[in-house]
Amino acid sequence: MTNLATNKELTKSIIWLILFSIAMGFLEGAVVIYLRALYYPNGFSFPLILMSDTNALVEFFREIATIVMLLGIGMLAGRTANQRLAFFLMCFAIWDIFYYVFLWLVLDWPLSLMEWDILFLVPVPWVGPVITPILITLTMLALSAVLLMRESRMSKVEWSLIVTGSLVVILSWTIEFQQYSSTIGDPMKAIATYVPQTFPWIIFFLGEAILIAVIYFFWRRTRLIQ
Repeated sequence: MTNLATNKELTKSIIWLILFSIAMGFLEGAVVIYLRALYYPNGFSFPLILMSDTNALVEFFREIATIVMLLGIGMLAGRTANQRLAFFLMCFAIWDIFYYVFLWLVLDWPLSLMEWDILFLVPVPWVGPVITPILITLTMLALSAVLLMRESRMSKVEWSLIVTGSLVVILSWTIEFQQYSSTIGDPMKAIATYVPQTFPWIIFFLGEAILIAVIYFFWRRTRLIQ
């Protein structure tokens, strides 16, 4: 009876977290729709148009605030370490997926999953085809599902590999801009003139492979324990 009540409570939490994440995806999409109407009335494209210092600072802290909100809802909703991490990953993934869904519904963008997008601005621009964050969000959903099914915590080695894989993926999104910026010398001028040309798929899929491998080995190890 206790397990049944616990499962019902978990299901209720997951439903509300999904609704919360979809709503956050809409809000994020709405902000970007307004920004594009102001700065890209003819449609989004590279190079990026520089904002005023005030607007750029607001945008910087808006992105930080988004991560804090997603982390906060995971911490509040989860009762165990696994649940907190799983809920954060799940909310992040659903938020990001529906962000693109709402942009597509309102702006008919992206035209394809290979469309270039600006993913993040901290500490340097993260740039990549739309399909790359989508693939990562699916990986995050897979990890969150495994964490919710297992009571065992991830080992230090597994955590190290998660961090390593994540950093490798982030490198794939930032390396071309960093190389371009180093040749320009002025970071602001680099942002204002940078147009992505090629994406380092090998680096990206290396990071993705590390993450998928960790999920599999964690699932297998904890299955044997239970």
